[in-house]
Amino acid sequence: MKKNIHPNYYQVNVVCGGCGANFSFGSTSENLNISICSECHPFYTGQQKVMDLEGRVDKFKAKYAKFQNKK
Repeated sequence: MKKNIHPNYYQVNVVCGGCGANFSFGSTSENLNISICSECHPFYTGQQKVMDLEGRVDKFKAKYAKFQNKK
């Protein structure tokens, strides 16, 4: 590698603000702050909520269909 052109590489210990999990990895930044990680994010934990979008759209259309009929 050429000297003085690459960023410094640091070994960083990061604590998640959401669950308190500790992670250690390499980064070009000395300080990293995270609010959610793979240990507490609903997508990775399997506790994600599946939204019924089709039902919500139908409710919306039914609610505002009354106003269209009045015009």
